Amino acid sequence: MRLLQVGDDDSLQLTDDVINPVHPYAILSHTWGQDHEEVTFEDVNNAHRKADKPGDKKLQFCAKQAARDDIKYIWIDTCCINKSNFTELSEAINSMFHWYSNAAKCYVYLEDVAAPGTQTRSWEEAFRKSRWFTRGWTLQELIAPRHVQFFCSDGTLLGDKGSLERQIQQVTKIPASALSGAPLSSFSISERLSWAETRDTKRPEDKAYSLLGIFNIHIPLIYGEGRNHAFRRLREEIDRSSGPAQVRK
Repeated sequence: MRLLQVGDDDSLQLTDDVINPVHPYAILSHTWGQDHEEVTFEDVNNAHRKADKPGDKKLQFCAKQAARDDIKYIWIDTCCINKSNFTELSEAINSMFHWYSNAAKCYVYLEDVAAPGTQTRSWEEAFRKSRWFTRGWTLQELIAPRHVQFFCSDGTLLGDKGSLERQIQQVTKIPASALSGAPLSSFSISERLSWAETRDTKRPEDKAYSLLGIFNIHIPLIYGEGRNHAFRRLREEIDRSSGPAQVRK
């Protein structure tokens, strides 16, 4: 996959393909808007493009925050994967959990949570009801990175995975030990599957594919197979890769 290199003026430029990054990098975790709102791989490659998409706000936030943290590289799913190349897309999805795990920082951008003091309801209420907690892909973005920070729509830091542990647990029902880095193999198959029950994805098959890293497995992607078939293949691979004790759980 590729990274985005942050310039001195917070500009962003795609690197060549990177297999094992040697520089610290941050990742942006966010919820997707409409297709025409998101900044894509093609957009980033267009040197003459005007930064006038709604999604540009997220990129600018991420670049500025990375610069504050003295991190020169960032990874953003909408920009760093050439989705027109199916081989690249498949490799990216199957290796994504590994990339998240090795990130120096994960910035969670909550565009539906306003800064404290600027809304009628408390920011904690808005935080618990954020769309971010309902999306399939954000599950691994919450669990895999060691350092996860949450920001509201104007870039104000709300807290991190540790300071917001109580609120996160209330919403997700994920044990604190899983949030703080305990081996996921220590949790039963059924428990890990339950963490995704209330989450959804835009493409039906991604409901299953977004769990690959949670179970440390790899399967070929077959878009068009439907959610049920994708989950059947997911369970078959989980059962094949797990010991008898885990399969019974």
